[in-house]
Amino acid sequence: MPARHDLAARAAALTAAGTPFVWATVVRAARPTSAKPGDSAIVLGDGQLDGFVGGDCAESTVRVQALEVLAAGETRLLRIAPEDGPGEDGVVRVHNPCLSGGTLDIFLEPSVPLPLVLVYGQAPIATALLRADRMFGQQVRALTTAQAPLPEGVSAVVVASHGNDEVPVLSAALRAGVPYVGLVASRRRGPAVLAALPVDNAQRDRVRTPAGLDIGAHSPPEVALSILAEIVATRDRPAPDAERPEPDVVATAVDPVCGMTVVASTASPHAETPDGVVYFCGSGCRSAYLDNPVAYTIES
Repeated sequence: MPARHDLAARAAALTAAGTPFVWATVVRAARPTSAKPGDSAIVLGDGQLDGFVGGDCAESTVRVQALEVLAAGETRLLRIAPEDGPGEDGVVRVHNPCLSGGTLDIFLEPSVPLPLVLVYGQAPIATALLRADRMFGQQVRALTTAQAPLPEGVSAVVVASHGNDEVPVLSAALRAGVPYVGLVASRRRGPAVLAALPVDNAQRDRVRTPAGLDIGAHSPPEVALSILAEIVATRDRPAPDAERPEPDVVATAVDPVCGMTVVASTASPHAETPDGVVYFCGSGCRSAYLDNPVAYTIES
């Protein structure tokens, strides 16, 4: 239990830092297996695994599958079994030749950062926006100064400063290509602010002012709600009949000893050879290869 508490604390820290990861949890174990239901691990985007979900070979399979889950952004129920078998709906079955006879069912759940909304200003509407942090599936953070750099991946910038430093913040957001840029201003003052922006007309036209959907909002919380709704409404989404983009391909290699597919990264056991880096499912296969490299051939 303490180990799981440690993982939970690390997961919370990763989430706060905006670092994507996959939580892997053993939900079923058919003996003989070293892992038990409830055992868990965290897998980072570079393949690093912290925790316990089985021996070297099970861990190697979880690493490959977790990176696929992270790329696709979807949960997955993984079954690692010592023999091939029929597929089941909703279950990804992987044959693991290293297992000693048991089967593991492992639930893989990706954790990706929420869209980040930056708010500049001290106006009541700005305060109302900040209070909505995580209420609607978005991180809402304050941009403390007009000169503060914009973090990578920010999805929206809202300026609600009643005329203070509006131009530099809006210009920086437009030049950074932030998807949504909004200005809280009246219908009379907004165009004057846009005219002062040192950007081209195409960029200037991207600023939404007055920011927010027209929902008849009057109070600061209502205006904040209209702005968050507009951010969600304008978020890029594929058309209902459009093909979904293919997820990023996970770099893999074949263990020349056991034939397993493994992640081709420094997080996997590996060895430098004259022909390049060779990757393994675990330390046992690595030792066997290093003891007699000529006995194994690497599949291309």
